[in-house]
Amino acid sequence: MADPWLTIIGLGEDGPEGLSPASRAALATAETIFGGPRHLSLVDAGVRGQPWPVPFDATPVLAHRGRPTVVLASGDPFWFGAGGSLMAGLLPGEWVSHPGPSTFQLAANRLGWRLEEVLTLGLHAAPFARLRPVLARGVRAVCTLRDGAAVADLARWLADNGHPNARLTVLERLGGPQERITHGLPADAIGAPVSAAIEATDPGLPRAGGLPDALFRHDGQITKRPVRALTLSALAPRAGELLWDIGAGSGSIGIEWLLAGGARVEALEADPTRAARARGNVEAFGLAHRHRLTEARAPEGLSGLPIPDAVFIGGGASGALLLALWDLIPPGTRLVMNAVTLETEALVLDWSARHGGQLLKIELAEPGPIGRKRGWKSALPILQWSVTR
Repeated sequence: MADPWLTIIGLGEDGPEGLSPASRAALATAETIFGGPRHLSLVDAGVRGQPWPVPFDATPVLAHRGRPTVVLASGDPFWFGAGGSLMAGLLPGEWVSHPGPSTFQLAANRLGWRLEEVLTLGLHAAPFARLRPVLARGVRAVCTLRDGAAVADLARWLADNGHPNARLTVLERLGGPQERITHGLPADAIGAPVSAAIEATDPGLPRAGGLPDALFRHDGQITKRPVRALTLSALAPRAGELLWDIGAGSGSIGIEWLLAGGARVEALEADPTRAARARGNVEAFGLAHRHRLTEARAPEGLSGLPIPDAVFIGGGASGALLLALWDLIPPGTRLVMNAVTLETEALVLDWSARHGGQLLKIELAEPGPIGRKRGWKSALPILQWSVTR
């Protein structure tokens, strides 16, 4: 299309003065201008202005297809902006984008930080827990925030989640005449748009597989730390891959799959109390956007799930489940199963004899009291079977 009907414009706090001639021309000829109230005020949209619906919905924009239309976004429309949300309903020739400097670029330039070494997060519409997997000593991050009140909320979250010594810089209205940068929390009201720069000085989460059990809420039904480390090693998560976590329990295996680089998790847990607890654990690690838990038993609950790259059976194993799985998963899928009971161990031995794979007997012991002294207290042995379909 030689003349796209939609122009997406990245607008800064300096308003029209910071726009390119192409952006100004699109604004001048647009029948309708979409944006937040602040954007519409900056360009003096008048009767042509139409605020975004709340919650955000691109439908009103698409209803103007074929007529000159402008969408205003902050800075770069495709960096936590409206641009990406619009793409699902547009063809390549229907639109053109004119980006401006993003909040992240402006923040890095004000602070003298190398942007390629800085984490950038859009926390204006996402929980602060997204920081938990990525913050660690020496990490720098710039985060967009919902409003001025969110700054104090972020400071409290950092203090309560292992980063009480993080250095916080508050950046308000970057790029405009009301720009203000404060190291620490400002004493007075904070104006929007606002972002926060974080310099972490406290240790973050360990990167090795097998996080401490105490980091997960559970009722005792959890794959214990050493076994979890061996299980993650056998599952071998890779970027872009999907895990089926069957019998999720506390959700610890799925959480560590995501922390180790896996892309998504589809989990099944039949017990409502455990399912709620697992969801809480996932949310606490900031991973809810990549983890979906269904309250159902397997194999019934597997119907309609996207095809996995790996499967972990943590509970409820049976011959019927293995038969159903073997038919559902494609060749090349990795399957890992931990057997504790004699009945499940017999099932594993039978299936491994028929389909191969690797068997690993895991026998662990920890010191416990024997009168006034100590001795080794053995945990139940676990037979682990890992196989590629």
